[in-house]
Amino acid sequence: MNKDKSHRLNQLQEYNKSDLFTHREKVALRYTDAILWNPDLADDALWKELHDEFSEAEIVEIGYWAGFTSGGQRWIHTLHCKQGELAAHIEEREKNK
Repeated sequence: MNKDKSHRLNQLQEYNKSDLFTHREKVALRYTDAILWNPDLADDALWKELHDEFSEAEIVEIGYWAGFTSGGQRWIHTLHCKQGELAAHIEEREKNK
């Protein structure tokens, strides 16, 4: 991973304070925070900002992707797999067919 403090990934935890994210990206990330951590964050103000920045289809896509990704990560944790183990297992199984 890039160790440069100006790299966006290094500032993702505090995206709201970062100049490296656009307003549009920050709105999408706040929506993602609401989906992943606290649905009460999806108040009327957030919905207004979402509709100002995104189409209905885009809002659905962001929400779907956040939920799908989060659910997948939680499922992988139940398998007690380390990073990359599941993908490596599937790849090996496919080679041996």
